[in-house]
Amino acid sequence: MSVNCSLWQENSMFVKRFAFAKFSEVAEHCFLLFAMVLLMFLASLTGNALIALAIRTNPILHTPMYFFLANLSLLEIGYTSSVVPQMLQNLMSKAPGISREGCTTQMFFFAFFGISECCLLAAMAFDRYMAICSPLHYATRMSRGMCARLALVSWGVGCTVALGQTNYIFSLDFCGPCEIDHFFCDLPPILALACGDTSRNEAAVFMVAIFCIASPFLLIIVSYGKILASVLGMPSPEGRHKALSTCSSHLLVVTLFYGSASVTYLRPKASYSPEVDKLLAVFYTVVTSMLNPIIYSLRNKEVKAALRRTLETRKF
Repeated sequence: MSVNCSLWQENSMFVKRFAFAKFSEVAEHCFLLFAMVLLMFLASLTGNALIALAIRTNPILHTPMYFFLANLSLLEIGYTSSVVPQMLQNLMSKAPGISREGCTTQMFFFAFFGISECCLLAAMAFDRYMAICSPLHYATRMSRGMCARLALVSWGVGCTVALGQTNYIFSLDFCGPCEIDHFFCDLPPILALACGDTSRNEAAVFMVAIFCIASPFLLIIVSYGKILASVLGMPSPEGRHKALSTCSSHLLVVTLFYGSASVTYLRPKASYSPEVDKLLAVFYTVVTSMLNPIIYSLRNKEVKAALRRTLETRKF
């Protein structure tokens, strides 16, 4: 679909508004996708809100592991809410678009919550490492203050990096075309619309991806490498099973989140595909967020019991 840039900008160097490419020209396909995304979005909001509320209202869950899980649920709510409403609007609109200011805001919050989640997942891996590999010192080293600092650093890194990246990208000139080949204002498709040499910006995006995606992932791998070595040295099969069961949910969430993020942001520009990125966007903004509460509650008796008490108390 061709877009006349005179409709979207004041002059050749300042775009006031961006258009979004339609996912499909067939209305039925858009409606079905709209219904699916809406149901998953509502399930994600409900599940993550219930997890956070259950942890907040049940003293038995006031431990470091569940403190981080509550933070993860709040991040997931912000992460999906920064993207999915715009995605739903675009699916049903005949001329989907967004203002420059709206696009800037959406990119900031998407990057903020996404980067914060990467850092928080690394903090959660460190917590599991301390619990399994250093159980005698766990209570003192993972104190309430230490947990709060780790969470604060995760949110702070996300905010700082997102602010810098968003400002850096939107300081560029956009001289057309003005159509974003995506559902929302993600970094790569917006950067593709900039005119002039964007090699430095692309390198900055890649370096941020290395720092905020690959580095926390490396910390997670190191933590779980030491956890595995410690578990294999346990004499009791029951002890090994119990130790690994406390890590399985986190490992599955890490795999889902980092798998899609790595494919999107760490692959070479030459292999960039808007169609693949759109499908991945649906997965990492909606599907994984919907699955996380299920993953953490399915095999966790304490969480299931807390959720049951919360539902009974609140009479949902």
